[in-house]
Amino acid sequence: MADALKVGIAGLGTVGASLVRIIQNRANELATTCGRAIEITAVTARDKSRDRGIDLSSITWFDTPEKLAAEADIDVFVELIGSSEGAAANSVRAALARGLHVVTANKALLAAHGVELAKVAEEKGALLNFEAAVAGGIPVIKALRESLTGNTVSRVYGIMNGTCNYILTRMEKEGLSFADCLKEAQRLGYAEADPAFDIGGNDTAHKLAILTTLAFGTQIAADEIYLEGITNISIEDIHAASDLGYRIKLLGVAQKTDSGIEQRVHPTMVPYNTVIAQVDGVTNAVAIESDILGELLMVGPGAGGNATASSVLGDIADIAKSQPGAQRVPVLGTPALALAPYKRAQMQSHEGGYFIRLTVADRAGVFASVATHMAENAISLESIVQRPKPDAEDTSKTIILVTHATAEHSVRKAVDAIKGETYLVGEPQVIRIERPKAF
Repeated sequence: MADALKVGIAGLGTVGASLVRIIQNRANELATTCGRAIEITAVTARDKSRDRGIDLSSITWFDTPEKLAAEADIDVFVELIGSSEGAAANSVRAALARGLHVVTANKALLAAHGVELAKVAEEKGALLNFEAAVAGGIPVIKALRESLTGNTVSRVYGIMNGTCNYILTRMEKEGLSFADCLKEAQRLGYAEADPAFDIGGNDTAHKLAILTTLAFGTQIAADEIYLEGITNISIEDIHAASDLGYRIKLLGVAQKTDSGIEQRVHPTMVPYNTVIAQVDGVTNAVAIESDILGELLMVGPGAGGNATASSVLGDIADIAKSQPGAQRVPVLGTPALALAPYKRAQMQSHEGGYFIRLTVADRAGVFASVATHMAENAISLESIVQRPKPDAEDTSKTIILVTHATAEHSVRKAVDAIKGETYLVGEPQVIRIERPKAF
């Protein structure tokens, strides 16, 4: 049997501790499967004295990630720290500079510096694996980077943030407000004390940027994503969607068009009878549409210690099985030096249409005015519904519009015109509608 693969781990939080536990408990099975033992020989974390429920007595402790990456006697550096800068970035750069293989679960790091790091890894002949950076335990990176070789991908989309999906699920099924669902998510550990990164859509955007590069062979362009979170979704929107036969999900969508690549993250209405609409709680789902395979949907746990650790371990096992000097799979699917410049697509008609909710004063002529603004912007309506408020003392009413395929700028222009009318009460709500081909 070949010499043991020596692994150093930076970060012993939920994922890091789970990874250590799994490797130690399943050492014999891993050695048999990989053809060599996998041994954790070095670790680092913020607090050496903390009881993590794992045995670190025979493992060398380093005070900083940078020192571990630069000095430890290891073959693989595993980064589980988080953040796009600081210790995470510095230690990964140091490890790659030594020619060490690197495994990371850090989507923010890859979204910011992925191309740079891929170039160094490929120059050094090192592997840079990151399955756990997107959708937790779902093997979407391997699918795009390896399994779908030869396919031309046209679209990638999915539910990529468990916190948002948990909140939207609870709002629908239990009638709770956004604020109440967020508090519960924080209590259960699904949301951070400062949840802005999740609920604002940034976490999904980082993951989408990585998938876009893998799918379309372009430079990572996290700053080119249309971004909208779920903070403005109300229980009224949830109920209206349900009445129309839809559920609201936060989707990340990347698709190739004749004019470039379109990337967007926003709340989306999906038909209730589709598979992706039934993905609830902290579960993630990623769909890939390609010319040869057709449509592929992968569903599974998107977060949590064991799910993420499973993906990290899969990356380590791939390294253990690899042969020295063998041809490496490009880090981002396409060699870093061959990635095409990112070209943002021109705004085009959205095939699924839009949901528009307006709260207006209950007086004559309002309905006609709204319809006129839509017509002036060449927006064809699939349906229009008026609803009185349940509170008898509230003299306003709700108008819900569902459009046929139309351009985003036309919808925004019409809504802006309505904002100038005195009958509008509060802010309008605009949500895209997606109608998946197969799911």
